[in-house]
Amino acid sequence: MEGFLTDEQRELLKVATETAESQPPAHNPHSVLHTSSHLPKASAGGKPSGGSNAVKHRRSHAGRSIRSKKDGGGGKGNWGKLIDTDGDYHIDPNDPNYDSGEEPFELVGATVSDPLDDYKKAVASIIEEYFSTGDVDVAAADLIELGSSEYHPYFIKRLVSVSMDRHDKEKEMASVLLSALYADVINPNQIRDGFVLLLESADDFVVDIPDAVNVLALFLARAVVDDILPPAFLPRAAKALPTTSKGYQVVQTAEKSYLSAAHHAELVERRWGGQTRTTVEEVKKKIADILKEYVETGETYEACRCVRELGVSFFHHEVVKRALVTALENHAAEAPVLKLLKEAASENLISSSQMVKGFSRLRESLDDLALDIPSARTKFDLIVPKAISGGWLDASFSYPSEECGRQQVEDEKLKRFKEKIVTIIHEYFNSDDIPELIRSLENLGAPEYNPIFLKKLITLALDRKNHEKEMASVLLSSLHIEMFTTEDVADGFVMLLESAEDTALDILDASNELALFLARAVIDDVLAPFNLEEISSKLRPNSSGTETVKMARSLIFARHAGERLLRCWGGGSGWAVEDAKDKISNLLEEYESSGLVSEACKCIHELGMPFFNHEVVKKALVMGMEKKKEKMMLDLLQESFGEGLITTNQMTKGFTRVKDGLEDLALDIPNAKEKFKDYVEHGNKNGWVSSSFVTCLTEDANLN
Repeated sequence: MEGFLTDEQRELLKVATETAESQPPAHNPHSVLHTSSHLPKASAGGKPSGGSNAVKHRRSHAGRSIRSKKDGGGGKGNWGKLIDTDGDYHIDPNDPNYDSGEEPFELVGATVSDPLDDYKKAVASIIEEYFSTGDVDVAAADLIELGSSEYHPYFIKRLVSVSMDRHDKEKEMASVLLSALYADVINPNQIRDGFVLLLESADDFVVDIPDAVNVLALFLARAVVDDILPPAFLPRAAKALPTTSKGYQVVQTAEKSYLSAAHHAELVERRWGGQTRTTVEEVKKKIADILKEYVETGETYEACRCVRELGVSFFHHEVVKRALVTALENHAAEAPVLKLLKEAASENLISSSQMVKGFSRLRESLDDLALDIPSARTKFDLIVPKAISGGWLDASFSYPSEECGRQQVEDEKLKRFKEKIVTIIHEYFNSDDIPELIRSLENLGAPEYNPIFLKKLITLALDRKNHEKEMASVLLSSLHIEMFTTEDVADGFVMLLESAEDTALDILDASNELALFLARAVIDDVLAPFNLEEISSKLRPNSSGTETVKMARSLIFARHAGERLLRCWGGGSGWAVEDAKDKISNLLEEYESSGLVSEACKCIHELGMPFFNHEVVKKALVMGMEKKKEKMMLDLLQESFGEGLITTNQMTKGFTRVKDGLEDLALDIPNAKEKFKDYVEHGNKNGWVSSSFVTCLTEDANLN
């Protein structure tokens, strides 16, 4: 190799070699070979050349430097042609002179962390530590330090879901922590959103926790009892959830099994017991005793001392709330109660946040308090400015202007709606034009007020003649098909029955008339019989409203209830039963001739007797058997069912009536039973009939 280098190249190579020997490879990122690669290349004559036509050299196995063939082709004893024809060499990690620094750089995609995932991991450790220590203050401080308050609904979901699969002690601890965090750390909207997440995940919980529905219902009821969720949350959540979901079952269980029971608050609070029961159940009782004694003695210092000795600073909002309730219930107690709260605030016994939290919790329950204390809201609105001017209630508590603005807009919207629907209803009573009324109601664009429309419709009809009452029932049936949900109708009747006693002051027979409206709604398939139980559960026990529901139930199950209730107000828009049967036969015969499904459905609708549509089903099935027009008649039933014209209840009733008459039909139609069996399979496949009917039918000896 020496013969091929110039003197200058030899000097450079010598310097490079000495540098490599003086520095260990670990500290010298550039090897000698790497350094020499920057040297000018020698031409065939031994002279340096910087041109691109320089001849490449390589070393043979014998150590001699030899000229490479064109394109790197090898001869005897050579390495052969390189794979890369552009002159670049491939790096072999097994080469003794391998240098990792010569490897080509690669861009490696780094995983970007998800803030929500990080939050979930962090709160998991906070929850586990809380279940180990039971220290509410530490858990609250850790959650505040964690930040990311927008993710707090996920904390609620995690806390409750983890405790659901543990002992009663952890369930009680979870409820206590939620109550302690309410308003101070987690705002009411986030509490609500957290429980929405839980309800939406109820179907998943059931897979791992068999009694998840009951446990989650108890958490929901406990949140209402502890005033961290308003009672109105339950009906709103039920309306938003699919009726077939486990979340809907949770809401129903919470309402019916826990919150509707007598002394439900004590029942719910004692359900889990455990070590933490002292911080909720017994503390509430102690607070009540302290306030009772204080009102009797007026000793502010002693009352403050007793509150301090409770040692539950995170629960002082309960002291504020119960003190205010005492003031609302007893006018004479108002002055000493306000004095006590002012003293507790000045001594820093009750913090500003706990004071605001107590006032907030009372404000959210004013609607319920107003049932027992009619002047509760007025008195509360007078106390708030006194507390703010006294300096012991933060001015931020007063209703935000934005909230006030929204409430005023909502109130004004409701006021205009009530004014307009009165005009619409009066016009309907004069014209009997249902399509026009529906168009007018749709133009108002306020479906959330549908229950209010129902209440106003029936209230106005109660004070009129039987003709208008009949018109109101017919309209209600049409609205249920076109616009109103079953929940809208049920909520409207609840509103009516809640004010039944006031209505009776102006209309002496109001209770009987309301029972007829309610029973007629069931007969017309606007409401189902079980809806009566739901309506009754939302009314005060032993009230005029519950008595009306009982009366309606007795009317429904009386003999020939359908026909009698149809004519309860003297006919009106309905047909006599025999006339209706004739009209049904005529429309089916006309349909058989014309084959116009839409025209037949229109005629069924115009009969105005939805409770009697089972007769349409029966006659259609029998006509299909007799005249071998099965496909045509089944198409009519499918269209009627798809439009909501004939309900599952009426379909099932019609199929049942055919089944009951199969023995007689078989005398004229030998294969009647086989055909009916095919009809049932078709109806079951398309969801026309109830599953219970199909189950009973398969066991019936008539089909064997």
